Amino acid sequence: MFCDKFGMAPAEVWENLNPPAGIQVGDNGLNQTMNSWHKRDWKQFYELARRPWQRHRPPRPVYPSGFNRVLPAAGFSLSELDDAGVDLDMAESLGLPVDAGRIGAYGPNVTVLRDFVRSSRQPL
Repeated sequence: MFCDKFGMAPAEVWENLNPPAGIQVGDNGLNQTMNSWHKRDWKQFYELARRPWQRHRPPRPVYPSGFNRVLPAAGFSLSELDDAGVDLDMAESLGLPVDAGRIGAYGPNVTVLRDFVRSSRQPL
């Protein structure tokens, strides 16, 4: 009879291991059923992944870096959010990135934030 390096037969190994969820082990030690995605599940996943956003994408914050140049910032500063009339809870619900370490407000960021909040309001 075949034994592994620990001296256990294959049936004993299966008895000592709990099968993972979704895999059922038969009496012969072979996997009989496995819950995996079918082709239609993958098609549905990729259709959802390729869809455009239902609303506008959140704007990307920038900061000035020298003469006539801007670089992407990690998030909007707290003063930019305050100037645009957005509190932290609203920023989180809208998916806006916030960088508490940034100091100061950049005018174009405030304008973009105001426009985004205005366009994302749901009609009552």
